[in-house]
Amino acid sequence: TRLECSRSADSESKPSPASDFMTNRWLPKMSIYIIAEAGVNHNGDPLLARKLVDVAADAGADAVKFQTFRADAVAVRTAPKADYQMATTEGDETQYDMLRRLELPPEAHHELMANCTSRGIDFLSSPFDRQSLSFLADDLGLSIIKIPSGEITNGPLLLAAGRTGRKLIVSTGMSTMDDVRTALGVLAFGFVSPRDAAPGRAAFIAAYQSKRGQQALQKKVTLLHCTSEYPAPLNEINLRAMATMMNAFGLPVGLSDHSDGIAVPIAAAALGATVIEKHFTTDRNLPGPDHKASLESANLAAMIAGIRSVEKALGTGIKAPTPSEASTARVARRSLAVVVSIKAGQAFDEINLDALRPGTGVTPMAYWEWLGRKAHTDLPAGVLIPE
Repeated sequence: TRLECSRSADSESKPSPASDFMTNRWLPKMSIYIIAEAGVNHNGDPLLARKLVDVAADAGADAVKFQTFRADAVAVRTAPKADYQMATTEGDETQYDMLRRLELPPEAHHELMANCTSRGIDFLSSPFDRQSLSFLADDLGLSIIKIPSGEITNGPLLLAAGRTGRKLIVSTGMSTMDDVRTALGVLAFGFVSPRDAAPGRAAFIAAYQSKRGQQALQKKVTLLHCTSEYPAPLNEINLRAMATMMNAFGLPVGLSDHSDGIAVPIAAAALGATVIEKHFTTDRNLPGPDHKASLESANLAAMIAGIRSVEKALGTGIKAPTPSEASTARVARRSLAVVVSIKAGQAFDEINLDALRPGTGVTPMAYWEWLGRKAHTDLPAGVLIPE
């Protein structure tokens, strides 16, 4: 069951069972939403981007996510690259030049959405500027917008995202709890305030603290814990921060994972993640900033299979015997039994009464109640006492 991410928030079409994903995430039968993060691993090539859609669909992901931006609206021309980008791209290239190479034109987005529809997988993208946000929300009609970690302090973008009314998945890499709270205040203001209301810190705090603001956040926002390093060291992953954010903000929390391998996202599933996002590529040896920290197709499929296995194993949380345990209980449990033969009228005592398998008779928890009772008939050793 998948989110209908390519439909407008104002769509009047009948919602799928997963359309309540953002409001009913803690229902036991609700699936973990797995996002295969293509990001910029298409290297600016729409054909490679289409291939990434196919890889994600074949692996069983719920969604494939790209990144939508205009280099001119993201970085000044002299902006340096991050250390991991320096190690994986041309060293004399600026961040601006790298971003220019990795832009996908609007027509490519439309083609990728069509490809996603044909493959039965949701299309998502992260906007890095307000024009790109408008394109995703208004032109493409996405009902889910992913806010990347680097934009969590970008107040104008957050306000614009809130004012779209769309549901938001917000990554929190590089953030303090105060950063997250401040961002949620901006989003709450965008969700509930009139368009002519003046934005500002006091207004954001008031919106966050208001009943309407909290209701809007709970209905529309999922937070993703994230460690913004590529690859992220295991000792800096800090999966327990998911529970910290969930308890502090009362919102569902997932993981945007940048670690090597598949152990961390599978562990996140066991800890209650509602959304899991992981970078993937067709080839880790391709040039580009994110390929080295991405999964290839076989490992992506293995990760998704692992998450689905954990999801099945999580269950409902109700402690009760399962149907498959019934036959085991009859064999593995014990019943009260005669271990030394006794005559009719003889009392059961600690010498002639004990607990033996199978567990089809009187429970041994009644042992003390039977001590001192008298047998109605002769009973040989090695038989269960009659009920």
